[in-house]
Amino acid sequence: MSGKLIPPAPALTGRLFTVGLVISWYSSNIGVLLLNKYLLSNYGFKYPIFLTMCHMTACSLFSYIAIAWMKIVPMQDVRSRLQFAKIATLSLVFCGSVVSGNISLRYLPVSFNQAVGATTPFFTAVFAYIMTVRRESWITYVTLIPVVTGVIIASGGEPSFHLFGFIMCVGATAARALKSVLQGILLSSEGEKLNSMNLLLYMAPIAVAFLLPATLFMEENVVGITLALAREDVKIIWYLLFNSSLAYFVNLTNFLVTKHTSALTLQVLGNAKGAVAVVVSILIFRNPVSVTGMLGYTLTVIGVILYSEAKKRNK
Repeated sequence: MSGKLIPPAPALTGRLFTVGLVISWYSSNIGVLLLNKYLLSNYGFKYPIFLTMCHMTACSLFSYIAIAWMKIVPMQDVRSRLQFAKIATLSLVFCGSVVSGNISLRYLPVSFNQAVGATTPFFTAVFAYIMTVRRESWITYVTLIPVVTGVIIASGGEPSFHLFGFIMCVGATAARALKSVLQGILLSSEGEKLNSMNLLLYMAPIAVAFLLPATLFMEENVVGITLALAREDVKIIWYLLFNSSLAYFVNLTNFLVTKHTSALTLQVLGNAKGAVAVVVSILIFRNPVSVTGMLGYTLTVIGVILYSEAKKRNK
């Protein structure tokens, strides 16, 4: 009888593998967010475009190694100039989202940054309606009210509120939603669909091509300043290398967790991830928080959960 209570070895190994993936996903997501905040705000490395370019360079390199050499997924080819132009468009929006998000971290605490980021479903619904004229049920739109209301309340109760940082954070959230909607429109045909790993393989080098002139023009002498910093404190090089590697592992673990868990599990884990990031960031950075701000963030998270439930029931 006792033998029946013990899961078979393959099943147990599979569960442990999934748990390990989820821990890796959480660690890489929260780690890159906190390290971005540390570098751009606490450490004083005030070059978000250059930092994003480092991330995209690492994603280009590691994506090629993972797909061409390690064969984690089969390589999918770009079949036409039109498909390449569509990927380039997605890459440009992706760049705008990541750069804006990194800029916002210079001015806002991670906790408030995550509260604003939780409004992604609101922008997704707006862009989907405008660009595809796809209407959701009325109850789905009603669930977006607490999502937006929560952020308004959190903004009013945020001790470290910064208007420019807030605008950048809203812009990053909107761009993230726009990329999601555009991806569904532009790469919708069977011949053009790419899995997230292959999409990153093509988007990342294009992003570097966009970001290189931008950082050279907008962040004057950034390479020289970084090298000068490295001569004073060699840790900056290790921070940048580790941070850039983490940025790739965020995408890799996200792909693997999506592959090895159910949609419901992924949804629950995704909602919880933001809350974990908020708690960890407050413990590490000791940024002041208010009861009003936390109530606002909680309301937003509840709204996101209700929105996800409403979407699931209307499928």
